[in-house]
Amino acid sequence: MKKILFLSFLFITSMLSAQKSMELPLWPNGAPNDNGLDSSPSITVYPAGKPNGLAIIMCPGGGYSGLAMHHEGHDMASWFNTQGITYVVLKYRMPNGHYEVPLSDAEQAIRLVREHAAEWNINPQRVGIMGASAGGHLAASLATLYSSDKTRPDFQILFYPVISMVPGVTHGGSRKSLLGENPSQELEQKYSLERQVSSRSPQAFIMLSSDDGAVPPINGIGYFLALRDQKVPASLHVYPTGGHGWGFRDNFTYKRQWTGELEKWLREGLIEK
Repeated sequence: MKKILFLSFLFITSMLSAQKSMELPLWPNGAPNDNGLDSSPSITVYPAGKPNGLAIIMCPGGGYSGLAMHHEGHDMASWFNTQGITYVVLKYRMPNGHYEVPLSDAEQAIRLVREHAAEWNINPQRVGIMGASAGGHLAASLATLYSSDKTRPDFQILFYPVISMVPGVTHGGSRKSLLGENPSQELEQKYSLERQVSSRSPQAFIMLSSDDGAVPPINGIGYFLALRDQKVPASLHVYPTGGHGWGFRDNFTYKRQWTGELEKWLREGLIEK
């Protein structure tokens, strides 16, 4: 009985900590670009009750045509908060024929988090980007195509990411939504992120399922190998089953494994720079 009461207390405490959130507009004075849609990009911030200085910005997936805001977004808030991590969910704009729009939103999100670092008890040099599926492509885009040190993330976490834009390797829907029907070879190369990795790319934690039928596993594996070639610290976790899109869902067989491995990496594996 005591154990049940204790676990109930922990659950209620974690839920309360996750509920103290705030939503901020991404571009209060207007965005520098337009996707032709009526959209209001924002960040939702879940401050940790006992912050350890880490912050993670999550980019949900959705094939660059929508956003899986729950199991690849808000549902992870209390879990990260209990680790002392300030968690931020990015509601980014869809490209709609304007490939530069999502990345500009990701860059603005990390600017805002660093601007509020003191207020939110964040170490501005411990801000990471995370993403799932097409959101993983956006996170990796920020990690490889950032425009300045102010928008360079300190680490990256990728769930079953889309990485390449090369036909036969990429996820067709994400490629079409981001780059259009017939992108130039130059654009295809630029957003094939395994080809944009440098020694300045941030350290990475990558996870995926070997039976992913939506985004070929070579996306995440190839990105890991590119990071390794550049001597960037990277951790790759491939689970034998699970397919695509599991996020924080309880029905993913290896949820205990990935959560435990990521917790340990965030606690012990991140290299201070």
